[in-house]
Amino acid sequence: MRGKRVLVCTCDATMPLDAGALTRACQAAGAEGKVELNSQLCRAQLGNFQRAILGSQPVAVACTQEAPLFREIAAEDNPAAEIDFLNIRETAGWSDDAKAATPKIAALIAAAMVEAEPTPMVALASQGVCLVYGRDEQALEAARQLAGRLDVTVLLSQPGEIIPPQVMDVPVFKGTIVQAKGHLGGFGITVNDYAPATPSGRGALTFDAAKNNAFSECDLILDLTGGTPLFQAAEKRDGYFRPDPGDPAAVQRALFELVDLVGEFDKPRYVKYNAEICAHARSRKTGCTRCLDVCPTGAISPAGDVVNIDPQVCAGCGSCASVCPTGAATYQLPAGDSLFQRLRELLGAYRMAGGKRATLLLHDGKHGSEMIGYMARLGRGLPAYVLPFPLNEVTQVGIDFLAAAFAYGAEQVVILADPKKRDEMSGLAGQIGLAETVLSGLGYGGGRLHVIDDLDPDAVETQLYGLAAPKTAIAPASFLPVGGKRSRAFLALRHLHEKAPEPVDHLPLAPGAPFGRVKVDTEGCTLCLACVSACPAGALLDDENRPWLGFKEDACVQCGLCRVTCPEQVITLEPRLNFTNAAMSAVTLNEDEPFECIRCGKPFGVRKSIERISEQLAGKHSMFRESGQIDRIKMCEDCRISHQFESTDNPFQRGTRPTIRTTDDDLRERDLELELARAKANGGPGGKPGPHEH
Repeated sequence: MRGKRVLVCTCDATMPLDAGALTRACQAAGAEGKVELNSQLCRAQLGNFQRAILGSQPVAVACTQEAPLFREIAAEDNPAAEIDFLNIRETAGWSDDAKAATPKIAALIAAAMVEAEPTPMVALASQGVCLVYGRDEQALEAARQLAGRLDVTVLLSQPGEIIPPQVMDVPVFKGTIVQAKGHLGGFGITVNDYAPATPSGRGALTFDAAKNNAFSECDLILDLTGGTPLFQAAEKRDGYFRPDPGDPAAVQRALFELVDLVGEFDKPRYVKYNAEICAHARSRKTGCTRCLDVCPTGAISPAGDVVNIDPQVCAGCGSCASVCPTGAATYQLPAGDSLFQRLRELLGAYRMAGGKRATLLLHDGKHGSEMIGYMARLGRGLPAYVLPFPLNEVTQVGIDFLAAAFAYGAEQVVILADPKKRDEMSGLAGQIGLAETVLSGLGYGGGRLHVIDDLDPDAVETQLYGLAAPKTAIAPASFLPVGGKRSRAFLALRHLHEKAPEPVDHLPLAPGAPFGRVKVDTEGCTLCLACVSACPAGALLDDENRPWLGFKEDACVQCGLCRVTCPEQVITLEPRLNFTNAAMSAVTLNEDEPFECIRCGKPFGVRKSIERISEQLAGKHSMFRESGQIDRIKMCEDCRISHQFESTDNPFQRGTRPTIRTTDDDLRERDLELELARAKANGGPGGKPGPHEH
């Protein structure tokens, strides 16, 4: 399938697979050849795997439990072999519905054939400089255990009477951390009441004179204070450990993990950010703050007109990508559109293989996979119609993914969420609400999206088997998920509208939805067009040849920048989905005739505005009291300047311009003065008579 050779095993006949039925299902889903079932691929039939990896085709093994063994064999027999692994046992074969799960197994195999684009990585480096932050002897003991592997310093917050160690083998200070920032390999702390321990403490540790606002840096932090965490979503901050100081086992686990965090590490760059289409702010006016509102770690901060996403702090929940209306924040695990390609392949193959009542189960790789494993091993397993779809985090999906899931044929979507992360679900909850509004508004009925956040596998299993089939089916689509977030969303939404039981042209949405229109009070609008320059999505348009304000609805993300920028405050937002063709075309919000210069006839400005300003200022403003002065308002910029200099009230008028003097003028005057002086000396006009005159 898709150029890969797929090896399927019944896991020692614990899965009731039918080779003929599975062959037909896989061929319907696009496979070539027939299925040859193994029963002990990892033991007695290991030779089948060895022969497969010596061939020219990449190999996919339908077993994840024994993946380490298969990789070890491949490293010996053919290190260049391309091998992938997929799970059909816990997800389908180990189930009370296993005999009916053949279409599901074919779909899982087909989806696994989609190659995921690699995720970019960000480098972290730790030199092993560790701060142990505590209150008592427990911090000193933890520091001693770490000292052989790490460069340790102890900081005691408001310490009581602590007996000094006989050997001061780790530096000890007192102080309270008032600010902490950073990440693994780059923490920075600000400490008040900071002082080093003195060597002369006898019955209890004593300290030098304290000071405030001391700053220090470290690579790792072990927080044993039991107080308020130093960071938001502390459990997600790489390099920061905060075990319960009352749980010795938890403290020891933290110590074991800390000693391994020395060296260089690669971390996924979870989010790709495109500042050019970010709708956060323009010209110091704030619009969209959705990502800032939902980020649990504080990895996102305002940076002028855009935001800054710190990849070293980001923990990968994906909430920012889920709620981003423009697609400026895009989740990259996996990168590109491979997640949507896998979704399309899964639901399409399930349908082609004869599957009915497709229910998509979104789950993460930790809590969700564990729940599925427990149900498969200890319970009834997953129903045959429930298609598990693993994600890095369930909070990464947005309206584009949810709409695509229903458009591709899912009748219901179940999100298996970790109850420990309930406080991170607000962004996803908004996307679910938006999807429910769309489905209900188009006549498909509500209740197609479910969130299960139970820790009990039996309770999860009961809810999955108890799902009632929707009364209205959704006609599936097969469009390619091309383009960015909004393009994919509109492809899915328009398909749902086209096949809707009760289609409507306009569907009202809740405030905060990323779709809608802007309304302009034309009586108050001056067509200054400040809103056009503020719009980050290109939804508001102008015309360089005439006073005109246009709007393209499918581009509007309802960020509100136009509303806060408008000096006349005449813009309002209306969240809605417009399914008509008009949404894809520019419509007129306001227009007027240009005013023509009364002197040269050049069109400039807006007629209504020029006439209103002239009426309000004529004879009432000090600059326009004299006759003819108000006419300057009705002139273009060139004629206004010319008229100003030609008028008698020209403020730059200073009489006749003085004649310019040159060096020649100065020399001419000097020569004249010399001639007059000589004439006077020789008895010329005005001088005494000379001797020859007597």
